[in-house]
Amino acid sequence: QVQLVESGGGLVRPGGSLRLSCVPSGDISSLSVVMWYRQAAGKERELVAGILKDGTTTYARFVKGRFTISRDNIEPTVYLQMSPLKPEDTATYYCNADRLPAFIAGDYWGKGTLVTVSS
Repeated sequence: QVQLVESGGGLVRPGGSLRLSCVPSGDISSLSVVMWYRQAAGKERELVAGILKDGTTTYARFVKGRFTISRDNIEPTVYLQMSPLKPEDTATYYCNADRLPAFIAGDYWGKGTLVTVSS
């Protein structure tokens, strides 16, 4: 079993920055991919970014060039650096992970962290 805990959300002005963290625990050696999804009110959950065990990354078109996914292999923690933020980035951000090395929604989900971008 794997548990995922997100943190780092909050209220930020347009143009500002936030760094989200996802800390996995449990059988983390079995994980091959960690991803960030988001879900805005009234919308479907969507993939934001992902990183494979070999370091390969992927980004949604709407965040490319603004968000960066990275990991600290010692901690271990997966980060999502977001800048500059736009009002349309407002959503609950979820960490997702799986044993299969693919950028599709996996079995393990965190509870989410809320990001609100507003002036």
